[in-house]
Amino acid sequence: MSTTTVHLVRHGEVHNPDKILYGRLPGYRLSERGQQMARLVAEYLAPHDVAHVVASPLLRAQQTAAPIAAAHDLPVETDERLIESANHFEGLRVGHGEGRLTNPRHWPSFVNPFRPSWGEPYRSQEKRMIAAVHAVRARSLGHEAVIVSHQLPIWVTRLSAERRPLVHDPRRRQCGLCSVTSLRFDGDRLVAVDYAEPAAALYPGAVDATGGKLT
Repeated sequence: MSTTTVHLVRHGEVHNPDKILYGRLPGYRLSERGQQMARLVAEYLAPHDVAHVVASPLLRAQQTAAPIAAAHDLPVETDERLIESANHFEGLRVGHGEGRLTNPRHWPSFVNPFRPSWGEPYRSQEKRMIAAVHAVRARSLGHEAVIVSHQLPIWVTRLSAERRPLVHDPRRRQCGLCSVTSLRFDGDRLVAVDYAEPAAALYPGAVDATGGKLT
């Protein structure tokens, strides 16, 4: 059987001076550090036999995908299934002002942490992401493909691939900025999962999705 690898790349650091949970909001671009991260992951993937580069429609994912695709003289394809997960707190600064968790209007969103009730169900993310992975795998048989998406959808995909429960502690996700989670297949059978952080040197001082420092 032919071996095919699908690399799941998380986007780089986002310019987010107001430190809000931007989620699916349009227009959130990479910061200067995020652009450097994108170049580093592009360099990491440059020696690989990449046949397709597919990205979430959100700007930060498209900008991360651009140097990866350019290194292989490929276009950036867009797949809506790779979009960020929906979240009740989108547009708010979590823990501050209207985003304070003690605000009673948010309480109904906490009734089911296993689904979770504050955003898109884990099962929904799993279904769309796995479908996107297998779609690009089928078009890249014997080669490699790159998917550029977002932390939670990528992490849910990895949990699913490793047959682990989808319910998890967000603080324990192994999915850093511009990280690469690689799914290796023999035919349509998953045989290995690998993880790398080509942009780790830029993590000190970097800001993650909700405005918190990585280190």
